[in-house]
Amino acid sequence: MKRLLECLGFLLLIQGAGGAVHDLTDGRYGWGLLRRFGFLESYELYASIAMIVLAVAVFAAAESGRRTG
Repeated sequence: MKRLLECLGFLLLIQGAGGAVHDLTDGRYGWGLLRRFGFLESYELYASIAMIVLAVAVFAAAESGRRTG
């Protein structure tokens, strides 16, 4: 379970960072899945930041499980 949370956190971090780079460079650099969702139009940067924050929370959850287990 810890390994699964770490992998999920890594994927969220990479997608969030790629989306933020894509949005901040006006699409010249970066990539990510968030730009493919139409309902996030003009909110991609906020969604990318939310993904990065969620990744940190998932990493913290994986680490707290490691201490108790």
